[in-house]
Amino acid sequence: MREYRDIGDWMGGGDALHEVQTVASLPSPTFREKGKTYVSFSTNNYLGLADSPRLVAAARKGLDLYGVGNCESRLLGGNLDVYVELEAKLAALKKKETSLIFATGYLTNLGVLSSLVKPAQSARIYGFRPQCKFNYAYFSDEYNHLSIREGIRLSEVQKFNYRHRDMNHLESLLGKSDAEGKIIVSDGVFSQDGDIAPLPELLDLADRYDAMVYIDDAHGTGVLGAHGSGTSEHFGVTSPRLIQMGTLSKAYGAIGGFIATESYIGDILRLSCSAYSFTSTLPPDQALACIEAIDMVRDEPERRARMWANQQYFLSLMDKLPYRVLSRTTPIVPVFIGDERLCDRFAGLLKDAGIHVDAVKFPAVGIRKARLRVMLNAGHTREQIGRLAGVLEENQGLLAG
Repeated sequence: MREYRDIGDWMGGGDALHEVQTVASLPSPTFREKGKTYVSFSTNNYLGLADSPRLVAAARKGLDLYGVGNCESRLLGGNLDVYVELEAKLAALKKKETSLIFATGYLTNLGVLSSLVKPAQSARIYGFRPQCKFNYAYFSDEYNHLSIREGIRLSEVQKFNYRHRDMNHLESLLGKSDAEGKIIVSDGVFSQDGDIAPLPELLDLADRYDAMVYIDDAHGTGVLGAHGSGTSEHFGVTSPRLIQMGTLSKAYGAIGGFIATESYIGDILRLSCSAYSFTSTLPPDQALACIEAIDMVRDEPERRARMWANQQYFLSLMDKLPYRVLSRTTPIVPVFIGDERLCDRFAGLLKDAGIHVDAVKFPAVGIRKARLRVMLNAGHTREQIGRLAGVLEENQGLLAG
């Protein structure tokens, strides 16, 4: 096992533990940095909507109609009609009764997960006095996104981590818990591994143990399912126990987050969730762009078809090489490297060839589980994908080092 002198040496050496790149243009999928052009395989812009003329025109229309920002809480004077329209479209997309939008997806998880378990406390201002303390517990997949983990921590209720996608372990934790309110929380698509949560099995356990299921569908919304509605459509499941969270900054190419849920939960959160009621939401031009993006995913299925064709082409090339691919089910295709410094070296070799791929290391993943997280989208060409695979083929001998 390789020895490291200190944390800086382990993380790759140099004066800084991590150098944040500054670019001159957004990846579409090419971008400019310091006068050079690179192909990005690290963008969440899965369908290439972010700079599409149709989406830009919608955002420009929003600027003309509403200006730059609403500058007000929605509970006061900031509840614009465009927000209500967007929430109605998102609820219909997820086949739920209502939805709430937030400024970002991260803020959505922080706000909802921290307040979902506190309705009785919030109701005290209206004179409600519960007869007994209602006991809640969260059951969280160990690979869940940091925003989920922080939202649960802020809730100050019990948390039990279950092994990644291990339904037997989850069931054992549910069976041992005496909590009256059990909430299972999972990513829909896991951002660092690219695999999909077993949603039907999660809902089955929720039925058996009288639990709710909260799915963070950030990387599934707009991508998975016959019409891009996300993980629930991918599996063909619906349930009143299911709370669906999503972001508007990935496949939809804009900014914002949301949850789609039953009306009674939405009503509670509008009053009890500070991240909704005590801050401004996304700018109105972005809301109008998101409305257009939902329609574009429906109207232009060829975008998703190109994305999936690119994913399949990359996998076909990787099948000829000695690399371990961690997932084959989503546009996130992580190529396992293991050693952190070696992963940085691969990323550097790709950068020298005009290709940007994120080297994902601890703490985003476990120690010595570093990987090149390749993210395919509708804008990649076969030549670009072939060049990426070609660099990996030329340097495959490094794996034996």
